[in-house]
Amino acid sequence: MQRQENTCAICLNNINSGGRQALFMAECSHTFHFQCITSNVTRGNLVCPLCKAQWNELPFGTTHNPIRTPTPLVTQSPPAPFYPAFETPIFNDDDPIDTPPADTPQQITTGTMEVKTFTEYPAVAKSSTKDDFATVIHLKAPSMESGMAESARAPLDLVTVLDVSGSMQGEKLHLLKQAMNFVIQNLGPADRLSIVSFSSRARRLIRLTRMSNEGVQQALNAVGSLNAGGGTNIAEGLRKGSKLLDESRYKNPVNSIILLSDGQDTHTTFSRNNRSSVSSYDCLLPPSILHPTGRAIPIHTFGFGSDHDSLAMHRIAEASGGTFSFIEDTSSIQDAFAQCIGGLLSVVAQETHVTLESANRGVKITGIKSGSYESRVENGGLNGSIDVGDLYADEQRSFLLFVNIPRSGIEGPTKLIKVNMTYKDAATGSVVELGEQEVSIERPETVTNNQISIEVEREMVRVQAMEDMVAARAAAERGAMTEAMGILKSRQRAVHTSVVAKSGDLACKQLQEELKEMGRRMSTRKSYAQSGRAYTLAGLSAHTKQRATSRTSSVQSDPTLFGGTGVSIGYQTPAMQQMVKKSQSLRRGEPSLQDKLP
Repeated sequence: MQRQENTCAICLNNINSGGRQALFMAECSHTFHFQCITSNVTRGNLVCPLCKAQWNELPFGTTHNPIRTPTPLVTQSPPAPFYPAFETPIFNDDDPIDTPPADTPQQITTGTMEVKTFTEYPAVAKSSTKDDFATVIHLKAPSMESGMAESARAPLDLVTVLDVSGSMQGEKLHLLKQAMNFVIQNLGPADRLSIVSFSSRARRLIRLTRMSNEGVQQALNAVGSLNAGGGTNIAEGLRKGSKLLDESRYKNPVNSIILLSDGQDTHTTFSRNNRSSVSSYDCLLPPSILHPTGRAIPIHTFGFGSDHDSLAMHRIAEASGGTFSFIEDTSSIQDAFAQCIGGLLSVVAQETHVTLESANRGVKITGIKSGSYESRVENGGLNGSIDVGDLYADEQRSFLLFVNIPRSGIEGPTKLIKVNMTYKDAATGSVVELGEQEVSIERPETVTNNQISIEVEREMVRVQAMEDMVAARAAAERGAMTEAMGILKSRQRAVHTSVVAKSGDLACKQLQEELKEMGRRMSTRKSYAQSGRAYTLAGLSAHTKQRATSRTSSVQSDPTLFGGTGVSIGYQTPAMQQMVKKSQSLRRGEPSLQDKLP
């Protein structure tokens, strides 16, 4: 006979028998009588009698009598250490990684990152001055060959922090399990995964484990054991997730956290009880992520359904360098996860850094529009820099730079800016240094037929639209819905009448549709609270990072923009597109990944 959910798996009596018996909820969310556990456990590597998940945290008062359970799955890794309940464990039991020989040289090589520069106009009359003359610096990351061997890409350390509070019961939990199974099956044997679930408390279900055949089975078992119940403690979930990466003995080149929640944190006291304040949400972030001493760990957050705290999820992503996605249609969670890991499994460049230098004593840098990427203008405008960080294969970035141009005493070209870039090849660790590029314009006596650069205007239109999205959102947060809609409608008209839109540019068409959709969701306070805030924040996350996020929308990305180089409003890379297509084909009813297990 199948065990009922309201029975203790050890004594087989009703979990509530006796009325006042103390209960113990294990890391895997299964519940037992406290007395049954304390009289039947042993110090060591313990396993849930129901789901076979390994336990690392046990109640005080345990004895040395073993639990009579089937033998756990055999893995190639040593067992996890024992941690008493309420004692903070040190997560240094992660699986080893493949490391290159110590004598592997770190070479300076010629890279394949593509860098292009465009000036607002090709020429400025020699007797004229120009303030805030626009220049675009465009980067495109190297490609990954189709079918590239696992050993040729940078392996990933991934921690998933999953909300299993009471509101996740039923279909939501089922869809989350499906999405996690997809993630597990698409990681390679060099990638490592740890799963943390949280409700009122957070639990590590599996350590940072290599996704070998044994590791995949262990991860699938852990996901299958998930049960929903309790409150929502996002802060503790993130603390435990970040500890796993901070304290791991080994480090893969790429690391990230995926956080999914469908509700609001019910266990954290927010400063000044003001949840609309950006800084009030910083208490949800562990110090190692909010103020990293080394390379930051990006947290990619997913707001699930209409009741999640989009302000908190957006702030967590923004502060950590991740992205925020709005999963309005809960059935699309697997596609959203697929897009995210499609990017994480294709990181080709890290620590990407652009340096700028005035190439002419009279030319000064006056500003850099870099979205959420840190940029600096220094030395009185003679120098500047942009920290770009990680780039996925074929991913592109455009940065808008403004300079002041002085008069010129002679005809001929005037040098404006010198551009240099360095990055680290993610797969090999080699430092790549690109050759210097100079940006120049012509200085004739007079200028005729001077046409604005399409590439520069496209970026100016995008940045101006992004700034108006920020302004509209601020108005909506004040309850000024008419003002918010007016800002978006005005920007929509400006995009429509731009030179680049009149040329038939698809990016501008998509941007107009996006502004229209945002305006529709800001039409009333109710619609803004239900979906407008989350939709807008997910859009801003995409535009400020120039990286794909998931959200329900009529806006479709197009891979043919930017002169055929693949820029789109959706920012989706080929690797992301391929992973999403794989997910969609499975959801249409093709054989499940579970059926393909060895």
